[in-house]
Amino acid sequence: MLLGVARDLTASLAASDRYNRLLDAVRRVIPCDAACLLRVDGPYLSPVAAFGLSAEAMARRYDRREEPRLDVILRSPDPVRFPPDSPLSDPFDGHVEGAASLHDRVHACLGCVLIDGGEVVGALTADALEPHRFDALDPQVIAILAALAGAALRTTSLIEALERQADHRGRVARELQRTATARGGGLLGTSLAMAKLRQEIALVAGSDLAVLITGETGVGKELVARQVHDASPRADEALIHVNCAALPVSIAESELFGHLAGAFTGAHKDRAGKFEVADGGTLFLDEIGELPLELQPKLLRALQQGEIQRVGSDRVHKVNVRVIAATNRQLDAEIAAGRFRADLYHRLAVFPLRVPSLRERPDDIPLLASHFADESARRLGLLRVRFSAAARERLLEGEWPGNVRELENVVSRAVLRASGGTARTTSGEVVTIEPTHLDVDRAGVLAGVPGAGAALAAADATSAATPLRDQVAAFERRAILDAVARNDGNWAAAARALGMHRSNLHHLATRLGLREPSPAAEAELPGK
Repeated sequence: MLLGVARDLTASLAASDRYNRLLDAVRRVIPCDAACLLRVDGPYLSPVAAFGLSAEAMARRYDRREEPRLDVILRSPDPVRFPPDSPLSDPFDGHVEGAASLHDRVHACLGCVLIDGGEVVGALTADALEPHRFDALDPQVIAILAALAGAALRTTSLIEALERQADHRGRVARELQRTATARGGGLLGTSLAMAKLRQEIALVAGSDLAVLITGETGVGKELVARQVHDASPRADEALIHVNCAALPVSIAESELFGHLAGAFTGAHKDRAGKFEVADGGTLFLDEIGELPLELQPKLLRALQQGEIQRVGSDRVHKVNVRVIAATNRQLDAEIAAGRFRADLYHRLAVFPLRVPSLRERPDDIPLLASHFADESARRLGLLRVRFSAAARERLLEGEWPGNVRELENVVSRAVLRASGGTARTTSGEVVTIEPTHLDVDRAGVLAGVPGAGAALAAADATSAATPLRDQVAAFERRAILDAVARNDGNWAAAARALGMHRSNLHHLATRLGLREPSPAAEAELPGK
């Protein structure tokens, strides 16, 4: 019988089968009414398999500091047989099947510590209702059984750990496959604002601090989060993305923390939440300002203590997750309005990163536009795409409320319009993007210039078939309007940029219909 237990150690068995065979051996060696195999978990012992005990006894965790018999067993190198009149309380009193009542005390009790590789891994207990049932047992046989049981428990624990790791890896792979939206590459831009952002990313990436990324919509907050993760020690683990704005209140808690089967209608099986899936890696909480208020305390606990609870469970899971959050909301205003917790904000914003808007880094617009044009060209099967000088100027005039995302969309549409939707890889023809292909909103930039819209439209419509004088006038209008736009409506600065005297610029703009005649301007003209 003991040889069979030893052979099971190397057999390919499920954990439940291995435990059942071990307990069957215990039943044959020890004439007991109940036996329990317990696994050590810090100061606690958790039943993993038993026979003859109530379901209530199997559902509990036993604290050795509160259970003196279990503490004695774990501290003793040899099997322990407790006398029937022992004053130490028995954890299974009233839980042995066959007892006359729940108040019947267990009379015969023995236990042995389970050790594997010098490490205490658990305990084996046996109980009988008759006081002297274990008197004739051979201690050496019990010791051999305990040694085999310890090895079996350790082996099964290792197999279960490998199975959990494989299951976790599988969930991570499925999650990454489902949410794989990242486009390769890093942060584009050579402006001072982007250089500062890269320095801050490099500074915080090597730590495990929580990061809060702020910025307008479309500035690339998700890309910044990926840069932080990729430069961190967790780069080889998963970056799990959660869009808090897309989480309905009814399932938000389950999505983040998981649930047990039957916890609510539709919960047909146990499911791990995003925190468990991201264990060891990084969790990116996008649009954190949209997180329901009632869920914020549970998120705060996960950040503070690294502990989560699945919906419907009272068991605490420890997770090792770095959290990166992002929002385009002003969280201080949300806190003042009572929609966001101040303590959660301070826990998330340990290291804030602000992503500059496109308006703050206009020097990066040509580089970004060329990058997006090349991407669109590849998708459309085009060989080469370029911007005319006028088209580049038009891009610099944009307000870009949608920032980089808006710029990408405008450039993609422009490439499609310029190409006519036809691939030109065989002919080698270069597709040129002109201002007419760009739907850039410039109303805000030139709002202070009367008739600017009509003048720009007229300039765009001018063609080579137009008389030279009209082409020259259209060019002058374009140059003046561009200079005024680049200098935020300041005509004096525009004149300096054009290398003209301010009065001459006023006079030329009036002649071209861009300004109304003014006495002051007339007085400044030479000879006036």
